[in-house]
Amino acid sequence: MILTVTPNPSLDRAYDVPALTRGAVVRATGDRMDPGGKGVNVSRAVAAAGVPTLAVLPLGGAPGALVAQLLDEQGIDLAPVPVTGATRSNISVAEPDGTLTKINAPGPELTAAESEALLAAVAAHSARADWIACCGSLPRGLPPSWYADLADRCHAAGARIALDTSGPALLAALAGRPDVVKPNAAELAEAVGRPLATVGDALKAADELRERGARAVLASLGADGQLLVDDSGAYFGHARVDAVRSDVGAGDSSLAGLLVAGGTGPRALAAAVAHGAAAVQLPGSLMPTPSDLAPDAVTVTDQVPLDLALTEPAA
Repeated sequence: MILTVTPNPSLDRAYDVPALTRGAVVRATGDRMDPGGKGVNVSRAVAAAGVPTLAVLPLGGAPGALVAQLLDEQGIDLAPVPVTGATRSNISVAEPDGTLTKINAPGPELTAAESEALLAAVAAHSARADWIACCGSLPRGLPPSWYADLADRCHAAGARIALDTSGPALLAALAGRPDVVKPNAAELAEAVGRPLATVGDALKAADELRERGARAVLASLGADGQLLVDDSGAYFGHARVDAVRSDVGAGDSSLAGLLVAGGTGPRALAAAVAHGAAAVQLPGSLMPTPSDLAPDAVTVTDQVPLDLALTEPAA
């Protein structure tokens, strides 16, 4: 069972438009509404893969009730923590050429009591979890050290921790020795304080995060592929993608694929790449099912292409 923790969930509304023009009335050609937040997306992708999952998250107001309803309709077990503030609503707008514009709301401010209630809810279910995926930004009211505190408590219960966050929260959480962290190229560059221009630069940055406490690093490098560095070695994976429709939740789908496949080694990286590639070819934040995966389109090697220039260098 994979338990997910989403401290700042959302109600995600996605619109397909022929073109996005500032100041104009734009008529959507399609729309979707999904429960959102990185951990929620991981649970959705895990459930789509046929693996048990439990989503722990704070919910409040009408948007929170709708998130709970949508998760229930998707057959995802939920452990909600009631909060006073309303769950945030996010908007994404997708154009035919793959350009995606996202507007993310800040979310409610959690009180000290609500923060502790969230930690207690995770602790109550952690004993039966193979992995605990702690994902996304921290809402107002939670200090950067919150994920590190959560990692310490979960490790004490014997669970493995996967972490997908950024900025001060990521740096603070390294002290809790998460079993895997999943930054994208920009988040990895921010964490080490220098730009990344090649896959070799990303590998050096991943090694640095491991020296600072992370036991493994799964780095999403956009269209260039993914890099996994763990105790068994360093591996690079890439997949053929015919057309990108939306990258919302693609990184979350990759993390789900990694965890479902065990979380370590080249087989897990191949699953992560397959899930991420499938997700970007689906609309909105739709998560791939096994029928959407194309494992034959995935290549994984331990010969990391150190000199390969990143299509989008990370500053």
